[in-house]
Amino acid sequence: MGSMPNVPAASALPRRDQIRREAARLFAARGFLGVGVDEIGKAVGISGPGLYRHFAGKDAMLADLLIGISERLLEEGRRRAGGGDGPAAALDALISGHVDFALNDRDLITLHDRELLNLKEEDRRTVRRLQRGYVELWVDIVRQAHPSLAAPAAEPTARAAVHAVFGLINSTPHSLGPNPAHGERTGLQRDGMAALLHTLAHGAFAAAAVSAATGVSPATGVAAADGSGVTGPESGSA
Repeated sequence: MGSMPNVPAASALPRRDQIRREAARLFAARGFLGVGVDEIGKAVGISGPGLYRHFAGKDAMLADLLIGISERLLEEGRRRAGGGDGPAAALDALISGHVDFALNDRDLITLHDRELLNLKEEDRRTVRRLQRGYVELWVDIVRQAHPSLAAPAAEPTARAAVHAVFGLINSTPHSLGPNPAHGERTGLQRDGMAALLHTLAHGAFAAAAVSAATGVSPATGVAAADGSGVTGPESGSA
C-alpha cells in the first residue's frame, strides 16, 4: 500500500465512508462494546436510526471494517509480491506496505488486533481466511528472500518471524504516541517511525535466517540442543 494522499475531511466523503471512518475512530478509542449506534450517527450528523439506511447495524459496521481491511491487505500484498523484481525486493515492498498501513490507518490496525472476537462467527471465519492468506504470502516471500529459511525444517522459524514482525509493526498505535487524527499532539515523526519499523523488520528476518543457517540463536549465541534448523550457510539474503 504505497504512501497515501492526505485523508479527506469527513464532509468530503460519501456518507457510507463517513460512517466507516467515525465508527473506526470510536471503536478504536472506546472499544466496540463501548460505542452505541446513536453516537456514531451523531459523529456524522445523522440520527442513529438513519445509519440503518447504510448498514444493518453496529455488527455490520465492524464486519465491513475488518473484512474490508483484510481484503485490502491481501490484495495489496499480492500486488507488491508480484512486482517482478525478485524476492528481496518483494519482501521489502511487503514490509513497506504493512508499515504504511499501520501508520496511515491506526484506528483500523487497532480494530484488526482487538475486535475480531466481537464479529459474528461467519464474518470471523472470513477474516481468518483472509488473514491466513496474507500470512502465507509473507512466509513464502520470506523463505524465497532468505534461502536458509527455504528448507522444510526452517519453515516454523520463517513463520514465527513473520508473526513477530506483524506484532512489531502492529504495535505502532501504542508506540507512536497520540493520534494526530484525533486532534492530539504528535509523538515520533511518521517518517522516522516508518524507517525504524522497516529496519527492525528486515533485522528480524535476517536474524531468523542466521538462526536457521547455524542453529544458533543470534540473541544468545547458544546452539539448539538438538541441532534443529541447521540447513547450511545463508546466501542471497535480503
